[in-house]
Amino acid sequence: MDEILEILEKDCRLSNEDIARMLKKKPQDIKKAIQKYEKEGAILKYKAVINKELIKDGERDVRALIEVNIVPQKDVGFDRIAERIYSFPEVSSCYLISGTYDLLLIVEGKDIHAVSRFVAEKLAPSENVRGTVTHFLLRKYKEDGVILKHRKENERIAISY
Repeated sequence: MDEILEILEKDCRLSNEDIARMLKKKPQDIKKAIQKYEKEGAILKYKAVINKELIKDGERDVRALIEVNIVPQKDVGFDRIAERIYSFPEVSSCYLISGTYDLLLIVEGKDIHAVSRFVAEKLAPSENVRGTVTHFLLRKYKEDGVILKHRKENERIAISY
């Protein structure tokens, strides 16, 4: 992968001047290269990795990994089915995988019930879906290469009789 892309993947807040200094190039060359990557679709989005556990907003989204077993369609394989499934707003990521299941989804909802309703009412009854297995994420330790810090839990006091 290009050095500019590697740098942006680690920290997209760096300026063209910062990247130019790191690579001993001209800032305008960096700007031009980044614009080219954006136009070609190599750079799709800039994002921050947010540790939602440390945000005290009262509304904590639930995430689930869902394995989906599907029947591929003749002449189009998995693509058309995957397209239909990833179009649901609850699906934040969709991957074709090897192994027992065909697709791996990351699904988000307000609570466990919302995710369960999505699976029961939208995903499982979909044409070509043979089965699903849902795994709720309980805690994230690392995301996109970043180790997440956790709130200190109340320490339990040892009780002896």
